Amino acid sequence: MSDEGYRESTGPVVLGREALDGLLEAIRRRGFRLVGPVLSDGAICYGDISSAADLPAGWTDEQEPAAYRLRKRDDQALFGYNVGPQSWKKYLFPASSRLGAADNAAAGIRPEPLAFIGVRACELRAIAIQDQVFTGGRHADPEYAANRAGAFIVAVNCGQAGRTCFCASMSAGPRASAGFDLALTELLDSGGHRFLVEIGTPRGAEVLAAAGPAPAPPDDIAAAEAIIERTTAAMGRSMPEADLRDLLYDNLEHPRWDDVAARCLACGNCTMVCPTCFCFSVEETSGLTAAGTERGRSWDSCFTLDHSYIHGGPVRASNRSRYRQWMTHKLATWHDQFGTSGCVGCGRCITWCPVGIDITEEVEAIAADT
Repeated sequence: MSDEGYRESTGPVVLGREALDGLLEAIRRRGFRLVGPVLSDGAICYGDISSAADLPAGWTDEQEPAAYRLRKRDDQALFGYNVGPQSWKKYLFPASSRLGAADNAAAGIRPEPLAFIGVRACELRAIAIQDQVFTGGRHADPEYAANRAGAFIVAVNCGQAGRTCFCASMSAGPRASAGFDLALTELLDSGGHRFLVEIGTPRGAEVLAAAGPAPAPPDDIAAAEAIIERTTAAMGRSMPEADLRDLLYDNLEHPRWDDVAARCLACGNCTMVCPTCFCFSVEETSGLTAAGTERGRSWDSCFTLDHSYIHGGPVRASNRSRYRQWMTHKLATWHDQFGTSGCVGCGRCITWCPVGIDITEEVEAIAADT
């Protein structure tokens, strides 16, 4: 039976807040390294956790173009925030890694299976896109495949939408619909602090059983549905309804590219926070003793001048050409390469752009002239 068929054959259950540690412990006992949201450096980031006490209880974030700030909530929600500056690709496709060495030392491939706690719907979609990029072709990336293999995923349906979120218009959220072992909807009302849990896989059911769930009453199912509907209606932005691929292909010389180039700093922040961008560079280094050499790779950005360098100089020397390359690849040519959009509507590129460039606004400006 497929995972989708399995979900259809099992109904949701309820897990009390006090039982969450039992769930995390059940996952850990199966050999997984627990990774989840943590407060770090003034933001909600992803890091190692050992229990629910490490989660950002009672914290949320406020996001606008070029603005991010934390604030306290009036409750003790564990997942009451929007996505922050980091995505799960930091574990699946690390920012820097050792590929190999001339002395035959082991490459930097992590054998420890990962358990991601608190994955949002847009991030599930991003992981599926990177799966296609790194393992969907004839030659799978061995490091990504090793990190991805067997990863246990606990998704969380979004209980709020940020001012820069637009996942609903990209068909990427806010409900987690595929790619998870368990999916939680956090409920805080007169019925107490609890989670409605959807079971996505048999191993998810096995782990959940150890935490002692109870059948979900109709009121809790209805409450979870209401949360999803409210979050969908509260999206801060939306991508214009258009054939984005053809729109951008037909407007490669649109004057809007000059307008955005006058604002863009070509800093690469949007590519660093994007959960689907995958550009990297490879370098070989040798020690002073010349005893051996190492080959490593690190994240790169199409906004850097050297990214398009070939013999004679860079192909994309201007900010105009580099921003156009990024947005056109994300929304148009990605379809030709991988059969999907490269954007999941998480809004990170808007929040973390120093000058607040909004990808939905740029598309809308081009679409308005067609």
